[in-house]
Amino acid sequence: MLDPQRVSLSPWAPGDRSLLDRANTPAMTAYLGGPEPEDAIERRHENYLRLAREGTAEMFRIDVDGEPAGGIGFWQTEHDGVPAYETGWNTLPEFQGRGVATAALAQIVGRVRERGDRALLVAYPWRENAASTALSRRAGFEHRGSSQGPWRGHEVTFENWVLDMSPLDLSGRTPDGEERFDGARLDDRRWWPHYTPHWSSRAQTAARYDITGAGLELRIDEDTPAWAPEWDGQVRCSHVQTGQFSGPVGSGVGQHRFREGLVVREQQPEHRGWLPRYGVIEVRMAAVRHPDAMVAFWPIGFEEQPDDCGEICIAEIFGSEIDDAGGWVGVGVKPQNDPRLHADFEKVRIPGDLTSMHDYAVEWSAERLRFFVDGGWVKTVAQRIDYPVQLMLDLYELPGAQPRDVAALPHRFRVERVRTFPAR
Repeated sequence: MLDPQRVSLSPWAPGDRSLLDRANTPAMTAYLGGPEPEDAIERRHENYLRLAREGTAEMFRIDVDGEPAGGIGFWQTEHDGVPAYETGWNTLPEFQGRGVATAALAQIVGRVRERGDRALLVAYPWRENAASTALSRRAGFEHRGSSQGPWRGHEVTFENWVLDMSPLDLSGRTPDGEERFDGARLDDRRWWPHYTPHWSSRAQTAARYDITGAGLELRIDEDTPAWAPEWDGQVRCSHVQTGQFSGPVGSGVGQHRFREGLVVREQQPEHRGWLPRYGVIEVRMAAVRHPDAMVAFWPIGFEEQPDDCGEICIAEIFGSEIDDAGGWVGVGVKPQNDPRLHADFEKVRIPGDLTSMHDYAVEWSAERLRFFVDGGWVKTVAQRIDYPVQLMLDLYELPGAQPRDVAALPHRFRVERVRTFPAR
């Protein structure tokens, strides 16, 4: 598959008329009613340009390494009486099956999100169009039945695929778990202040932290040791989690099997603290702007069963990816070792100062996960994770090409609160 970064979108221009001709073949229009006459192609081209001028649509040429590969866009419509944008796409035969349409649609979703004026993005592929149906599903669209209607002289069945981009609505909802870190110490009924210590030891992985009037501060100090040099080199971590499950010394049974060959080095007690399943999980936290730092909030499966180990990445922020105008926030699902899941993770550009407090959340249902930053929708993953997860709050110091920047230490990761809400 192509690297998505090789795929770019260029606003539809007068010189792009020839792309419509190249797409007007029996094979390319099999699920559009067949090739159009020349005058219809010209009207379509002029319509693309007019809608863009009027600001009611955005139409694009898809390029791969600068070479035209197809077209995509979105335009105003209504779905079940609700204002929406409709999207449609095509890729030329030589570019099909390489992830080009997937990468282009991801960019369209980002543009609609940035517009923020309509909360629904819809696609209506023909029932027989298996490729477009699969792409809609991969992109997080939800199937909402089918509809029939005339199209270029044919009676056609359309499948209705809807991407709900509405903001997070917590009105009328009461948390079933809330942590504001306002006690004298960390609540050990919930939290376990070690980073997967079964692969190392409790001493080596003990969190460095302070409870302040403003919440929790995880720290990496000059004398913080690498948490597991045998397995992870010189990575340092200060971390708290709400569960702990692992097997006997010498076994390979343990949470977060992040590489092959892991062996339990120290026996750990089982800890079942705060283990949500479905609903909303939310954190209010501030990132660290330093090229060696990374902060994250990523619930993982408790893993009492080996396959129940997927990761819900609510926020992953590298200090090297923060600038004066904003930064990149990683969100999505990582399968880890769950064979039922596939990776669906991306970095979303968020404006503003990410070293100040922001809310990061997921709304998790039986069939999908919707991710939010400051209440605004950023991504949907249409996968099923059906087991309890434990909460994981991390501050990492990652080894760089240069010696450690001890003058910048301690790194401090501030967390104001964590909340969970039951499923509706």
